[in-house]
Amino acid sequence: MISVAEAQARLLALASPLPSIELELTKAARHYLHGPLHAKRTQPAADLSAMDGYALPAAAFHGPWHVIGESAAGRPFAGVLDRNQAVRIFTGAHVPAGADTILIQEDASRDGDTLMATAKDALAPGMHIRTAGGDFSSGDTVLATGTLLEAGPCALAAMAGHGTIEVGRWPHVTIVATGDELLPAGIECSPAQIPSSNSPMLHAMLSNLPCKITDAGIIPDRLNELETRLSALASTTDIIVTTGGASVGDHDLVQAALRNIGADMDFWKVAMRPGKPVMAGKIGNTIVLGLPGNPTSAFVTAFLFLLPLIRHMAGCLSPLPEIFEAKTVNALFPGGSRAEYVRGKVEGGSITAFTSRDSGLVSPLSQSNALIIRDVNAPATPAGAPVQYHRLF
Repeated sequence: MISVAEAQARLLALASPLPSIELELTKAARHYLHGPLHAKRTQPAADLSAMDGYALPAAAFHGPWHVIGESAAGRPFAGVLDRNQAVRIFTGAHVPAGADTILIQEDASRDGDTLMATAKDALAPGMHIRTAGGDFSSGDTVLATGTLLEAGPCALAAMAGHGTIEVGRWPHVTIVATGDELLPAGIECSPAQIPSSNSPMLHAMLSNLPCKITDAGIIPDRLNELETRLSALASTTDIIVTTGGASVGDHDLVQAALRNIGADMDFWKVAMRPGKPVMAGKIGNTIVLGLPGNPTSAFVTAFLFLLPLIRHMAGCLSPLPEIFEAKTVNALFPGGSRAEYVRGKVEGGSITAFTSRDSGLVSPLSQSNALIIRDVNAPATPAGAPVQYHRLF
């Protein structure tokens, strides 16, 4: 068996970020930026007013000034102000030449075209002015390689002068459930059958990730059928993720089927609990990731391996899950010979571990928002001590 860290490193080494594509900004959300993005323009392009009021020379405080015009966003005042002149100005409008401050309208008294300041404090140059280039200048790097394009970065890219953007292509992920005992969710099961819960679970886990998802349904425990179906899928997708059939029983046939169709398997069995029989390899350019059939085991291994693989192939530079720390509410058992990922719930600055370690139970998984990390041979941890965890959402 290999460690979780080694398995993650070897899995990511099997794949490279996918080639970039160019997308309109309105279609670029949840993609990772391919290469740094440089500003094509300066923002603001000129000094702008941050408030409604009057643009004027600060040195003439507290007036009077003679109002000679108006500056509005998109309609700047074209002239130059003398010492005792002012221009009515609105938020976002260009500050005219000769003005160096904004008298906000709450501190102004106007009689016709004669303006006076009612504030006691003197005006200082630069007050209420957004200075040209205060956000960024033409040529600046405004977004780094690998930035996830959410609302803020998309707005920044547009303001920097870009209508299209080069991003990493989303990987195509095909989900395959295996097992004679499985029926599609919602179909009435006999006592010998169970609903296929892993496929809906994986769909939910991947729904906010940068990937395209296909569900290939259920393949029964038949070696020839597994070979035929998996071989066909390998030419149509970037990642095949299977659930079930990854262990060593007589009916665990996924690894044999993959090898028979030419897969080069990189690793099988990871020193972790739950999820030991996870495996990974390649068929041509397609990554194959085999997860256990137990729902909790499939969830944990998908979180630790499948999700980072997708982020990596989509162009993320830090694809592994982040580690957080909180104080445990209950005492934790010593670690064993495998790293263990304990279902838990974070509330405030504390985390509660679910007492059942049975990975066959789905109810605790549905209530969890964290996985507590118990390293190999970790000492027993008393209540109130800090523990590390992965945040699930």
